[in-house]
Amino acid sequence: MICVSIGRGRHRHVMAEHAHLKTCGAELVELRLDYINRVPNLKRLFDERPTPVIVTCRREQDGGKYHGSEEKRVMLLREAIAEGVEYVDLEDDIADQIPRFGKTKRIVSHHDFRKTPEDLAGLHARLAALDADIVKIATMANHPHDNLRMLRLIRDSKIPTVGLCMGDIGTPSRILAGRFGAPLTYATFHHERALAPGQISYEQMKDIYRYNEINSETAIYGVIADPVGHSLSPHVHNAAFRKLGVNAVYVPLRVPRGDLSQFVDEARQFGIQGLSVTIPHKETIASKLTKVDKAVKGIGAVNTVLLGDDGEVVGYNTDYKAALDTLEAALGGEGAVPSPLDGKTALVLGAGGVARAIVYGLKRRGAKATVAGRTFERAKALADEYGVRAVSWNSRHSVAAEVLVNCTPIGMHPDVDESPYEKHRLQPGTLVFDTVYNPESTLLLKEARQQGCATATGVEMFVRQAALQFYLFTGEAAPTEVMREEVKRAIGPERR
Repeated sequence: MICVSIGRGRHRHVMAEHAHLKTCGAELVELRLDYINRVPNLKRLFDERPTPVIVTCRREQDGGKYHGSEEKRVMLLREAIAEGVEYVDLEDDIADQIPRFGKTKRIVSHHDFRKTPEDLAGLHARLAALDADIVKIATMANHPHDNLRMLRLIRDSKIPTVGLCMGDIGTPSRILAGRFGAPLTYATFHHERALAPGQISYEQMKDIYRYNEINSETAIYGVIADPVGHSLSPHVHNAAFRKLGVNAVYVPLRVPRGDLSQFVDEARQFGIQGLSVTIPHKETIASKLTKVDKAVKGIGAVNTVLLGDDGEVVGYNTDYKAALDTLEAALGGEGAVPSPLDGKTALVLGAGGVARAIVYGLKRRGAKATVAGRTFERAKALADEYGVRAVSWNSRHSVAAEVLVNCTPIGMHPDVDESPYEKHRLQPGTLVFDTVYNPESTLLLKEARQQGCATATGVEMFVRQAALQFYLFTGEAAPTEVMREEVKRAIGPERR
């Protein structure tokens, strides 16, 4: 069950949002009394309430906004219990001051905004001893391992336990809590009004992650990156799971560089069966693989990993085929032999993981590639590895290219007014492919069209590589149109 938190300054706004949530299917709402600007009118808030409620009045030290005396706060919580609310949230240091009364259930909570304590079991035992119906522990995640410790605590606890890791590293604990046995998780009314670090909106929890459909048999997939919040992969893969009725969920997993090795070692303990891999892990994850496909051997970069029950960690690269198929389709000869890229001069901007995949593919399909990177040493190393040419960034316009591919993040949201290539240098008839997919219509592509160039978008490549990943994950053909529509919806019409 998802509990939606409401924190507003005026009673009428609290009540309006509560009524709206009922129409959206919410089953439980947390009313944050500490957000109300005046003394809360409990009868006004609770009489004819649309859904069951958890009543919370959080102090600043616990992440709330209550500024009054502790005596008045305790009295307010006692009055809420007397009004017969379904749940009341009591911090561990005041729980013994507020006796059980009536049918109101007690959530005894502890918050730590700096870390996830080492002795979670000891903390849990102390909270459970305070006459708790539900124990709630919310801590800051500093490492992905904190999520695993919290989820294990939920799974192994005899008393119903809500365990949440805060912050963007802690997002998996919010989405997967129910799979490990938590009675509920928390979401915010709107994604721009989170009441705790890393809190996800009710709409996202319900529509993207389908939280209430997750069970102990749900397969888990995800994308590992740092940062990861910008990724649209959860939107796309979860939409595909929903369309085909696959019992699976795909979650964003922020994994800092230093935590990668431990995360991969522990991934199966989360229930993770497959991963999408992006910056900064595409190359460094290679040391954790037990098998790789032919493309990975040639590219030296991985964007997909399957985790077998037998301990195998198998790496794939779907960027390569997706990018080259996108280019060939734009040239009107997808799958043709020889490739329509054969013999064409191509300029690749960038020297990262995507650039490696594209240079590898261009070489295999007969194109004459040149690499221009903002760091010449990286561009030269990439070019030398594949036996192609490298030029400095300032010399990129000197290459008479028939195909121009941008593999840099220049032009990516929010820096949408930037382009990696000067408009007046674009020649009519050139095929310009931008691997940036948010926005779909980057400044580079807009200016290319104005100059009479053919274009291919990063959305097409993104959907193609995601479809290949989906097949590797599930063994089923991906619903590509659903995926494409979901990307376009997620980036919004203003970014297309």
